[in-house]
Amino acid sequence: MWSTVLIVLAIILCITGIIGSVVPGLPGPPLSWVGVLLAYFSHKLGGADMSMTSVLIWLGVTVVVSVLDYTIPARFTKLAGGTKAGSTGATIGMILGLFLTPIGMIPCSLLGAFLAEWLQENKSIGGALKSAVGTFIGFMLGSGLKIIASGTMFFYILF
Repeated sequence: MWSTVLIVLAIILCITGIIGSVVPGLPGPPLSWVGVLLAYFSHKLGGADMSMTSVLIWLGVTVVVSVLDYTIPARFTKLAGGTKAGSTGATIGMILGLFLTPIGMIPCSLLGAFLAEWLQENKSIGGALKSAVGTFIGFMLGSGLKIIASGTMFFYILF
């Protein structure tokens, strides 16, 4: 019975982790890793077959992806000539876009970065657009890595 409860909690955490990979404020891969850890404990109670080595490997993946999630967007923003204002604008736009639809996060994030670069940093429209696109690409790569990691952990628990 307890192994079933742990597996259900692990699945819920992994689904929340996938959602948290794009929604700000929810730590996607760490939530998914806790799901992997619960699945490991369910194995000890007679549930799914999982080794401590795989739990530790997933911990390493979680740490690397979490670090890259902070460095990749900053690197792309810098390469495109973006500023902290652009990154902040992208985050605010993404949060506001979340209230429209999940798909609204993408254009609102790009628009937020553009407006911040254009209005706050007084860049030309072309310069603001270039910075916004760099910021947006960095954000998408970071989120993509988190989705892949969390989704793979979810798949690992299920199968």
